[in-house]
Amino acid sequence: MKIEQIYTGCLAQGAYYIESEGEVAIIDPLREVKNYIAKAESNNAKIKYIFETHFHADFVSGHVTLSKETGAPIVYGPTANPSFDAIIAEDNQVFKLGKVTITALHTPGHTMESTTYLLKDENGKDHAIFSGDTLFLGDVGRPDLAQKAADMTMEDLAGLSFDSLRSKIMPLADDVTVYPGHGAGSACGKNMMKETVDTLGNQKAMNYALRADMTKAEFVKEVTDGLLPPPKYFPLNVKMNKEGYEDIDTVIKKGTKALSPEAFEAAANETEALVLDVRHQSEFIKGHIPRSIFIGLKGGFAPWVGALIADVKQPLLLVVDKGNEEEAITRLSRVGFDNTLGYLDGSFEAWKEAGKETDDLISISAEEFKERLEKATIPVFDVRKEGEFIAGHVENANFTPLDDLNAHLSGFPKNEPFYVYCGGGYRSVIAASILKSRGIHNLVDVAGGMGAIKKAGIPVSDFVCPSTLKK
Repeated sequence: MKIEQIYTGCLAQGAYYIESEGEVAIIDPLREVKNYIAKAESNNAKIKYIFETHFHADFVSGHVTLSKETGAPIVYGPTANPSFDAIIAEDNQVFKLGKVTITALHTPGHTMESTTYLLKDENGKDHAIFSGDTLFLGDVGRPDLAQKAADMTMEDLAGLSFDSLRSKIMPLADDVTVYPGHGAGSACGKNMMKETVDTLGNQKAMNYALRADMTKAEFVKEVTDGLLPPPKYFPLNVKMNKEGYEDIDTVIKKGTKALSPEAFEAAANETEALVLDVRHQSEFIKGHIPRSIFIGLKGGFAPWVGALIADVKQPLLLVVDKGNEEEAITRLSRVGFDNTLGYLDGSFEAWKEAGKETDDLISISAEEFKERLEKATIPVFDVRKEGEFIAGHVENANFTPLDDLNAHLSGFPKNEPFYVYCGGGYRSVIAASILKSRGIHNLVDVAGGMGAIKKAGIPVSDFVCPSTLKK
């Protein structure tokens, strides 16, 4: 028996390759499926099943394409109703894979069709669970993302999650390995650990949601407390996972269209395309196309695209470093953004050489920021997440989270310069690009964010652990 976790950091997502006696099961594959096929072929094995733990909201799975390429059936848990052919497993239905078996355990709560897959070894011993978004390391799946009926509330789903965990997962032995669908950084949970594999026994001991003495009412309250609104692209990804989508090769072929500066400019003017600059923030600061939006590949690229652009059908024109075109389009497609019209041939350098209009961004060091703070009272804006802001921020800074920046536009000064910072310098440049695209240009980026701010000795508020605020 062979088990491999294929972890994608940008999405904080775990897909799984399981092989026994030349038969392979793939669980929650990414949209680009060639690696799974190649891995099986290199082992002289055949993909027999494609298991989906639920209809994913935060990424587009590769189940449809992988099934088309291999002929392997897609398996969902009870109550799933996809638009394509699939095996809808019964609760406790067993699937044989070589000398091992995989049992579908229906664990509704995160979504109604959520299913945990229990792997038993050749001796019939429980070996591992692939828990999807039902159980994370340190957390459980949030109960507010399901496409639920009008009579199902978030609290109802949380109650179902409580029952699922205690009837299906917690009775399993402590030495069972937990392979979750996501790790820290995913928007599908609140308090996930940085580790991506653990034992069930350790989770029973430290995961707040698995406390043995916890009542259902306590569970519902804790699981639903402090949930931020889900990113707007989530329902659109669910729809794609449920109804199907274009093959990624088609999307890449359509998107990797090199456009001269003149053709790029014409496309931007004649369509409703958004110009998305995915270079490093340092390059964007030095120069960029006016009104373009920066979301760099060297960061949480795909989730931020989904959260900030939201509409997966939005036409996109890319400014990207040479050689990174296919990577950018692939990572966009992972969250359902399939409508890339092309990229700027020669990147921003070609745009400049063609004599086209350019813009730049004022960015200063933390040391210079400190000097300006000491000389006068200046408006400062923190675009990090709430937990980060509470844990410590520049004294008197305004809290304007990047996720919800548009709701704060009226709060930015109209004439005087104001200063924007984040954790490390990535999100503040995203925020600056959005503000500039809205006609707000009197801003200054603080390079290096909070890391550089602390190093420069700038006074920050006292540390408060966000997890203590609920107690």
